[in-house]
Amino acid sequence: MTSNYQPSMLDLMAAGPAPSLEPLDGRLVRHRLTVGAWVDVLPGWLQGSDEVFETLLGIDWRADRRQMYDSVVDVPRLLRWFGGDEQLPHSALTEAREALSAHYADELGEPFVTAGMCLYRDGRDSVAWHGDTLGRSARHDTMVAILSLGSPRQLSLRPRAGGHDTLRFPLGHGDLIVMGGSCQRTWEHAILKTAKPVGPRISVQFRPINVA
Repeated sequence: MTSNYQPSMLDLMAAGPAPSLEPLDGRLVRHRLTVGAWVDVLPGWLQGSDEVFETLLGIDWRADRRQMYDSVVDVPRLLRWFGGDEQLPHSALTEAREALSAHYADELGEPFVTAGMCLYRDGRDSVAWHGDTLGRSARHDTMVAILSLGSPRQLSLRPRAGGHDTLRFPLGHGDLIVMGGSCQRTWEHAILKTAKPVGPRISVQFRPINVA
């Protein structure tokens, strides 16, 4: 794949060591939003993330098509979903899922199970505004943890009811964001298209429900 991807400076400085996770306790920064929503953010949670990124570039990505109004269009990103009974393509991702399940055990009440992955090849790839309520009642809170690999892209957040400025988090190179509380019901998020030259980014979304 030809791209504008540049490895992180931390990974270049630490060339060679295997990927490793930073501690979650005392490192996550919680941003409290409205109506019980919150997001936790930890930049650089996965050190040595470029090795994991390169591994994921080689998995069997799927190009999807979806109905939109009167036509069928290409989904502007590549997709891969791993169920709870499927081995993840890198041991660092298994460790990440276990660490997240342990850290959020009290708030989550159940372990993270699935890992949905999206490959944003360049600035033309995107995901529209949405909340991840798939497999849940629209009145039931759930939690989604996203590990970002590769070139940073802006994850945008805005309340469904309006009345609040859009929040933007640049995510890439092993950064972690966890959306919890009522976030999936009362807020929505997106990766918007950009005309700026950006390299590929992979997002790994850990969820506690075994549905694609």
